[in-house]
Amino acid sequence: MSEPLSFYDEIGGHAAFVRLVDEFYRGVADDDVLRPMYPEEDLGPARERLTLFLEQYWGGPTTYSDQRGHPRLRMRHASFHVNPDARDRWLLHMRAAVDALELPPLHEATLWNYLQRAAHAMVNTFEPSGIGPASSGRPGLPVTAPPPSASAAD
Repeated sequence: MSEPLSFYDEIGGHAAFVRLVDEFYRGVADDDVLRPMYPEEDLGPARERLTLFLEQYWGGPTTYSDQRGHPRLRMRHASFHVNPDARDRWLLHMRAAVDALELPPLHEATLWNYLQRAAHAMVNTFEPSGIGPASSGRPGLPVTAPPPSASAAD
């Protein structure tokens, strides 16, 4: 009896994930909110990391963990300003990438459901762009505390 196919294999393996990630980064390359979150001049290293992560998550090779350790997604994204606008832009580009794969409906829904949940989990601030955590090399605006209000006893 043969092993059941993984989702990775069912949607086309490495080639499908490369197509997904390449299409996604085509959108990111010109996005004025997301592009500054990538400190490398070339998006190639980011493409490689995302491809390896998604392949491993969906049952492909464990190269991501072999090279980088546990994914720790929230920790790895903590230094970036991921507010709802950044999340929505990420999802916009990822939606286009998923659509480009032309997957069967069940596979498309399965992949999209995960990507939506992951994007929502990465939100680490509700402040507008420029305030909050920033990537190294990308300055954020200082966050200042509001002036102290008078207490009820005054």
